Amino acid sequence: MQDAPFHQLPDDRSRPARAFWAQADDGVRLRLAHWQAEGGRGSVLLFPGRTEYIEKYAPIAQLLTAQGYDVLAIDWRGQGMSDRLLPNRRVGHIGQFADYQRDVVEMMIAAEECGLPRPWHLLAHSMGGCIGLAALDGGLPVQSAVFSAPMWGINLRPVQQGIALGVAYLAGRVGRGGIAAPGSGGAQTTYPLDESFNANLLTRNGDEWARLVRESAAWPDLTIGGATFDWVSKALNECSRLSRIASPQVPMLVSLGSDERIVSPQAIRDRAARWSGAELLLIQGAMHEVMMEVPELRDRFLEAMLARFEAS
Repeated sequence: MQDAPFHQLPDDRSRPARAFWAQADDGVRLRLAHWQAEGGRGSVLLFPGRTEYIEKYAPIAQLLTAQGYDVLAIDWRGQGMSDRLLPNRRVGHIGQFADYQRDVVEMMIAAEECGLPRPWHLLAHSMGGCIGLAALDGGLPVQSAVFSAPMWGINLRPVQQGIALGVAYLAGRVGRGGIAAPGSGGAQTTYPLDESFNANLLTRNGDEWARLVRESAAWPDLTIGGATFDWVSKALNECSRLSRIASPQVPMLVSLGSDERIVSPQAIRDRAARWSGAELLLIQGAMHEVMMEVPELRDRFLEAMLARFEAS
């Protein structure tokens, strides 16, 4: 495996991951990163969300390796340092949502090549939760799954969803599917740099917000802006498809913040209600990024996550 860059802020003294390149079967180059632990308790496959990049999860990886778990994370196609899919590198885009499963396949190959100790566990956030549920349905070989605010639906009212699908469809028909959809953030935006802390929808933790601002300013090439009409259309259709599948036979924990405004709380509640043995962790006061929330809220999730892994 060919080494790839891994970034750290100047005052970050934590042990860096080993980043490397992989190539999906359709030729898209992907960046992955492995944090190795000494405990050999198992491994965590970390599925990030839309707009995210591997380095954003370095603090979570440090916590997991301290508990004895190896961590393997990925930059999904179209974001981070993985190949971008359009000449305009700033927009979030996907051809088909099933293409993300090509990335999952390469992640599983890398997990074997890295010798990740078993059992393996899934940790997935937001869009990564959508990709993760589809991967579980396809037989992802994990002992347990933990989801943080999974994108099993997008936070739109039914009428808005119908309008969004219709507009996205028409944009695609007239050759505009590759431009940023209104309401998703402009093509040139970088959320932590262009939104104020007081108005952000991710976290109430000022220190974590400041870290995201510093990272976005230091590593602009890792960030992306709004989603294209095609991404919106494909994402809504994938959420609809997943709502109709049976729940996997895998022990599962899912967290939902009381102040969630990005993904659909109802879709999370619906899935948890029909997932045998699932635990729905409701966190009062939490926003979308519970792993980057204020310490007392973040720690509730982290303790429940570790308990789920250990019980499996």
